[in-house]
Amino acid sequence: MKQLKTLTNSSNLSKNKSVFTDTAGLINVDPARKKTLVSFLKNEGIRFKSIELLNLSFVHRSAGNETGNKNNNERLEFLGDAILGAVAANLLYKKLSDKPEGDLAKIKSIVVSEDILSAIALELQLDNLLILGRGEELSGGRGKKTILADALEAFIGAVYMDSGFTEAFNFISPYINSEIEKVIENRQFQDFKSLLQEYSQKKFKKYPQYTLVKKSGPEHLRIFWVEVNVNDMVYGPVTGKNKKGAEQEAAKLACRELGIN
Repeated sequence: MKQLKTLTNSSNLSKNKSVFTDTAGLINVDPARKKTLVSFLKNEGIRFKSIELLNLSFVHRSAGNETGNKNNNERLEFLGDAILGAVAANLLYKKLSDKPEGDLAKIKSIVVSEDILSAIALELQLDNLLILGRGEELSGGRGKKTILADALEAFIGAVYMDSGFTEAFNFISPYINSEIEKVIENRQFQDFKSLLQEYSQKKFKKYPQYTLVKKSGPEHLRIFWVEVNVNDMVYGPVTGKNKKGAEQEAAKLACRELGIN
């Protein structure tokens, strides 16, 4: 077994180390790190067959970038994103049998948004479990919404790989169901692009103009950066996992700044 460089982090877990190996893309977890992960599982009432797979779900790519090792949580994130979408769609389909597809899609986009997922990640204290590169750690990566949301998706992917869809569904569905209830109660499933367009046309006689500023990340984990111009005022850029989602986030930001409800 070939051992590569040891990764550390500078949070509460800074003394815990995870040694990368080249075996099946997993990570050989040392006793201190294992104790931390087992404690997390116990608190959440979750069982895991592979502690190495669990650990991998918290390894940010910045950690591997600094050691030249490619093992990170991006593949699990890709998988978890799909599982999460299926869970949300399942819950919405059963809960809102009277709503058309468009409304279901709008609510789904909110409950699986970066804001919601990062908040759930913090509730689970996943920030304490992240393994980051030194540069990302020093730049406040442990509190970045994108990293937190991605870690939650990777964790969901790990649960699915370890125990199947039912376990993944049982774990995340209470959190997503709670967010669905909040959206329904607060009627927050507006189409922000439509709201902004109606406001802009009425007040300025102009349409909002959306600009794709840039795209970043690998093809399967692409991040889109979009800004919106409303009467010569620019809002953003903000990010999304696709162009449409980024435009919604830009419109949401503009609506908030303009006081549009």
